[in-house]
Amino acid sequence: MDGVMLKSDYFFELPGELIAQDPLEERTSSRLLVLDKRTGAVSHHVFRDIGDFLRPGDCLVLNDTRVIPARLLGEREGTGAHVELLLLKRKSGDVWETLVRPGKKCRPGTRLTFGDGMLKAEILDTVEEGNRLVRFDYEGIFEEVLDRLGEMPLPPYITHKLQDRNRYQTVYARHEGSAAAPTAGLHFTKELLDRLEGKGIGIAYVTLHVGLGTFRPVKEENVLEHHMHTEHYEVSREAADTINRTKAQGGRIVCVGTTSCRTLESAADESGLVQPGSGDTDIFIYPGYRFRVLDALITNFHLPESTLIMLVSALAGREHVLAAYEEAVRERYRFFSFGDAMLVI
Repeated sequence: MDGVMLKSDYFFELPGELIAQDPLEERTSSRLLVLDKRTGAVSHHVFRDIGDFLRPGDCLVLNDTRVIPARLLGEREGTGAHVELLLLKRKSGDVWETLVRPGKKCRPGTRLTFGDGMLKAEILDTVEEGNRLVRFDYEGIFEEVLDRLGEMPLPPYITHKLQDRNRYQTVYARHEGSAAAPTAGLHFTKELLDRLEGKGIGIAYVTLHVGLGTFRPVKEENVLEHHMHTEHYEVSREAADTINRTKAQGGRIVCVGTTSCRTLESAADESGLVQPGSGDTDIFIYPGYRFRVLDALITNFHLPESTLIMLVSALAGREHVLAAYEEAVRERYRFFSFGDAMLVI
């Protein structure tokens, strides 16, 4: 790598009508584009047939984070002016790092109120990238209050209102803390996972709490100057053992989503052994990166010029990925969070 990688090299034309606004009724009925990372060959399938491309002894790695209803609509105390708050990260107790709009009027000391006073907040400080530290005040249990007042923090390109908030949640979501769903996992049902396990495919769960930075556009034309956001991850001893045993026995590690991929690559040592534990990662994977653990990736179709399409390109090569995306546009695949899936193998 010579120190320059152009953002514009990851641009592709995407008609707006291909951005999926609503989830399909049946999770497994999404389309599945399979890309051979070595040859660039592409074939078209339905997601429920994902097992046709997996072998006994392979291991699926799933991110079991749970999205919290992190979007709060309220007003500034005293003025009644509308305010929107997005929870990003719990710092301690009732203090959260948040994104506040409009930010200009929300200086330290400003008080906010939500749900006719059921939840109140005071802005404590402004931190990096203009985020605000906020202390909440409420009666009862915070998660229950949030469940009543909060909305799912859908990405900005989804304009439709979500009818069923469980559809922006994987069926195996367990550990609360994400501001966005690990969307590659939305295609799985419990029945499909059971079927894959019955076929001899292992399943390991890791946790990475997805931040809104995942949607942050790359602003620098030289991608290598892009500052990656930090996300918290956890890998249990059981998951690490399952993954390491799979590798040792010649099975393939198939990450479901870029978040699972980033977790494993962050938790692995130089030799590719996954270490149990937790930490914060700001790993940025782009072409030239040598994968330590991952062999194959299930992922959705990502935004042009995003860090996520760069990650996929690190696995399959930029030319192969962009050609596959052009084919997906031609074939009218559905893009982004509620869209169709891609298997890079």
